[in-house]
Amino acid sequence: MHIYPQRIERFKEVIRSRQYDLTVVLENVHDPHNIGAVLRSCDSIGISEVYIIYTDPLLIKRGLDIGLRSSSGALQWIDIHYFNDVGQAFKEIKAKYDLVFGTVIGDRSRMLYDLTLTESIALFFGNEHSGISKESQRYIDVNFVIPQHGFVQSLNISVACAVALYEAQRQRQCSGKYERNFGDDRRDNELLKRYIGIHESKKLTKKDKRINL
Repeated sequence: MHIYPQRIERFKEVIRSRQYDLTVVLENVHDPHNIGAVLRSCDSIGISEVYIIYTDPLLIKRGLDIGLRSSSGALQWIDIHYFNDVGQAFKEIKAKYDLVFGTVIGDRSRMLYDLTLTESIALFFGNEHSGISKESQRYIDVNFVIPQHGFVQSLNISVACAVALYEAQRQRQCSGKYERNFGDDRRDNELLKRYIGIHESKKLTKKDKRINL
């Protein structure tokens, strides 16, 4: 199937900004719209994969339910790694990323803007009610909080994630991590093949719908 050169160049432009050493981990996030909003923020700043941990029996029974409308198409461009086991999840995360930064309030927590976010990092966020579980806290290398000055010291999970991600983007932009050529990383060509495959499958789906009409 033919694909226009402009589309290929657009794929390459996006891939040049992909941050292969940055990811997001979500644990037991109940609201699918929050997950969808997180995926949209991840795509926006160049994250290509996200880890979702479900250990809550109710969530496992419901299955992986992602807010398709909230993600506004970002879902198809991001790899989702889904786990029911915390230990197995972090075995894979730690094999790919050097540090895990988690949103846990405590005496040793550091302010978001004091962190260095240009390294190989997984940003970890818990659910809307109880935050990160005690079991998962064992895998966190650095606890951090987002500075707040209002009466309600709490942010929606998708908002907190977006704030942290855009601070990471700011630091990475300043350090030149978005300024590279396509092909500098061996994973670029693999991602390009995937994006082309997604594009072609979408065109086939549209063609089938026209035929069915």
